[in-house]
Amino acid sequence: MENAVIKVGGMSCQGCVRNVTGVLQAQPGVEQVEVSLEAGEATVRFDAGKVAVDQLKSAIEAAGFDAA
Repeated sequence: MENAVIKVGGMSCQGCVRNVTGVLQAQPGVEQVEVSLEAGEATVRFDAGKVAVDQLKSAIEAAGFDAA
């Protein structure tokens, strides 16, 4: 398992946090997700054999947020 910290822009409320958490948890190989509104980031524990960081960022962007 690997950990990645992804900067997430555009979150303004706990509903945004839930949305980002949900799209990340829906990705294959994702084991754990913690999203912080205050820090503007998502910490993701995932299986790199099943999903890449770029795919996680794409999922965040598809949900309407910025990911870096």
